[in-house]
Parts: sequence; C-alpha cells; structure tokens
Amino acid sequence: MRTPAAVSLAAEPLAAPPGAPPPPARPAAVAAAVAMDTLVSIEVVGAAAAGPAVARALGWFGRVEDVCSRFDPGSELRRLCARVGEPVPASPVLFEAVRFALALAARTRGAFDPTVGAALAARGFDRHYATGERFPVAAPAGAATYRDVRLDAARRTITLRRPLVLDLGAVAKGLAIDLAARELGAFDGFCVDAGGDLLVAGRTAQGRPWRVGVRHPRDGRALACALDVGAGAVCTSGDYERRTPDGAQHHLLDPRTGASAGALASATVIAPTAMAADGLATAAFVLGPERGLRLLHREGVEGVLIDPTGGQRLTDGLRPPPAPAAPALPTPARRRIAPCA
Repeated sequence: MRTPAAVSLAAEPLAAPPGAPPPPARPAAVAAAVAMDTLVSIEVVGAAAAGPAVARALGWFGRVEDVCSRFDPGSELRRLCARVGEPVPASPVLFEAVRFALALAARTRGAFDPTVGAALAARGFDRHYATGERFPVAAPAGAATYRDVRLDAARRTITLRRPLVLDLGAVAKGLAIDLAARELGAFDGFCVDAGGDLLVAGRTAQGRPWRVGVRHPRDGRALACALDVGAGAVCTSGDYERRTPDGAQHHLLDPRTGASAGALASATVIAPTAMAADGLATAAFVLGPERGLRLLHREGVEGVLIDPTGGQRLTDGLRPPPAPAAPALPTPARRRIAPCA
C-alpha cells in the first residue's frame, strides 16, 4: 500500500483571536476501506445518518478499479486493449477517464500520455498490488501515443488504432474521489482521502477550513508545507511512490523519452476536481519546474512543485503576500524665495 502524499490536518488548531473560545466540535462520521492500492477514508461532518451515503461513496472506488485497472484481466480497460482497430462501446466511467486523459495529453503535447502502459510494464510495473501476479504485455513499449486512440462521443465508443496498453493510473483515482464526493454533497462538510489524494468541502468538525499537509518528498515523517483549502481537491505525484526493483527509476515516466522524469521530486496541485488535480500533478511533474508551473498557471489551478533538493516553486495564489511598503515620507514644501531687489 502506498504512503500518503498528503494528510488532512483537520484537527490542527488555526490561529484564533486572543481569548476567543475554540469552536465546539460537531459530530462526524468516519469510515475507511482499502481500494486502488491505498487506504480510502471518508469523514462527514454534522451528519447523524450518513452511513448509507458513505457506503455508496466508498463503493465507487471498487467500481472504478473494476473498470480502469491495468492489472485485472477481467477489467473493462483490459478488454478494450484486447480489441484493436474496432470501435468498442465504453461505460460512462471508462469513457470519461479516457476522454479526460486524452484531452490532457493534447494540452501538454504528449508530456502526459495514457498510452504508457507498455513502457511501465517493461520497467517492471506489471504486478497486481493485491495478489503480486504479473501481467506482461505484448504491445511494444513506446510505439503508440495518445493520437492512436479515437473517441466517438455520440456513440460513446473508443477505438485503438494500433496495439497499445492504456494506463489510467493518473486519473482513475481522482475520478473515483469525485464520484464519491458526489454522494456526499448534501452534508455540511466532508473529506474524501485516498492515500493523500483528497477532496474537501464545507468545514471541519471544529468549524474551521480544511488544512492539508503535503509530505516532504525526502522525509516521509515531515511535511513540506501546509495548505488551507476551503473547498476542492489536492493531489500529489512524487518520485517516492513506486520504484523499479533496483530503485533506479520510478513510475512517473516521460512518455516522450520513456525514462523517469527527474527534474522534480513531487508536484502537488489544488483544483476544483480530483481528476483534474490528479492528472495535472502528473503532467506538471513530467514537465519540470518551469514548464510545469506554466501549465498550472495556464489551467487556472494552484500548486507546489518541489525539486530533489527541497526547493519549492509555488503558483501565484499560494505565495505569501508581499510585505507592505513603508509609508513615503512627506515631501517638505519648497520655500518661496523673494527675488533680489
């Protein structure tokens, strides 16, 4: 199971006016389950009867995994990859995941590309997390790109123009978080946390904004920073999450070169939806500090990019406000000097 890349700091006290009493805690319902190679937890605030909604929310993770898993021979994704050259009807979940992945691939000119499945398998990322069973692939690594996948929105079909392996790992968990959050929209506040990728809304049980701690990529016991998030999703991609057996490479490949991207150690994105935050974090990681930051600015989201030395690049909305300028000294009035007689 993966180590969380971020953690909710909902119980951490925020600054309050001197002498102000802490806000009373409201009741919260908490539930958890293991899915998609991570621990999924859901907290719902101020809900006495949230059980059915929470159960439906947790259920989305298993449903999305059943559809989008690259490692399950019976998944809809695997069945799609076995049918080359023909339009294949897709479920709403698979079609939306592939649609978003292809759109992001086009916007990043291939720096993000969901057809990296064969390249990942070639580097040893071909084992099911629960069973350890390996699933080698026959498609040649690096031969296909996102341009080899065609969508027909009217018929909701997907056509693979050549043998390839789709990997939706950078968007599927975010999609599951979004679908889970949809089940919880009637409640005052909630947090859906899937291994540190999370979406929050409303207020915590203490009546405060949600605070999210971002893991330091080189010290799993420390936080690199903490983010106050009123509402939205926070997702992180990091080079510490999954590595090759020899530890030399990680799973965040640059699809254009086939090698692990190395200019960043982690990329954290705040976006309105978890699927957007999830995909954009991966894309920004691959693009590196300069181009990754430009991508986040262009997409209108916030983020923190951390390089291997611990240096941070922040989008404008996360930078501390500049110190106020010192007031200008008044300019003394000029004395009028009478002309000589």
